[in-house]
Amino acid sequence: MADPWQECMDLCVEVTRRAGEMIREALQKDIDVMQKSSPVDLVTETDQKVEQLIISSIKEKYPTHSFIGEESVSAGAPSILTDSPTWIIDPIDGTTNFVHNFPFVSVSIGFTVKKEIQFGIVYSCIEDKMYTARKGKGAFCNGIPIKVSGQEDINQSLLLTEVGFKSDPEQFKIMLANIKTILTIPVHGIRSPGSAAINMCLVACGSADAYYHMGIHCWDMAGGAAVVTEAGGVIMDISGGPFDLMSRRLIVASSRAIAERLVKEIIEFDVGRDDADH
Repeated sequence: MADPWQECMDLCVEVTRRAGEMIREALQKDIDVMQKSSPVDLVTETDQKVEQLIISSIKEKYPTHSFIGEESVSAGAPSILTDSPTWIIDPIDGTTNFVHNFPFVSVSIGFTVKKEIQFGIVYSCIEDKMYTARKGKGAFCNGIPIKVSGQEDINQSLLLTEVGFKSDPEQFKIMLANIKTILTIPVHGIRSPGSAAINMCLVACGSADAYYHMGIHCWDMAGGAAVVTEAGGVIMDISGGPFDLMSRRLIVASSRAIAERLVKEIIEFDVGRDDADH
């Protein structure tokens, strides 16, 4: 039987490339920055324009499909995952990086059917690296197959997470305590590139051995989850349970041994869910 979603994926690659060009062009101009929920939660006109470009291009061809987009949700659209074919879109993953011209900026799109991810695309547009993955077909960067490092020894590992201001002082304390705990295992180091989707792809291509995060969203995770899974990586909830796209938290790793060690070390805090009633 022919792959029913390949046509969707081909369109997605083409639209994502156009979105990346729009982002690179915007970097040549003055960026108009706005705040969302706090002084460190940023959005730009380019975020909104890129999301409009992606959704309108896909809707033209697939008018019955559903969409969950970061900027649409910010503007009040629901963030509920159903069984229908759904495009989960982060127009600029790494908006703060974009604002500062820091080179890890991506367009991330995941496509789900019956709540299962069928494919994911992450385009690191300043680096011009297009990560693609189709369920059961492997993961690629610019068309070349990629795979995780396979590292099983956490002492030999380079880890990724994100460090940022948290308005809840208890969460801030736990976030910093988790970093201290992991560094004293010890590991080779912790890095914070600033784009969840790129972090997942860095694990997928073997440049890092694990990534953990609490407080991100389904649009940060959907594209990268496909890439890291197809590259042979392990993806799970912070608690050690199955990965849940709407849970706002995850661990990805090059091996189950490293993922399970992180589950033991990391203290959780409540970040809510993307599909909770607001």
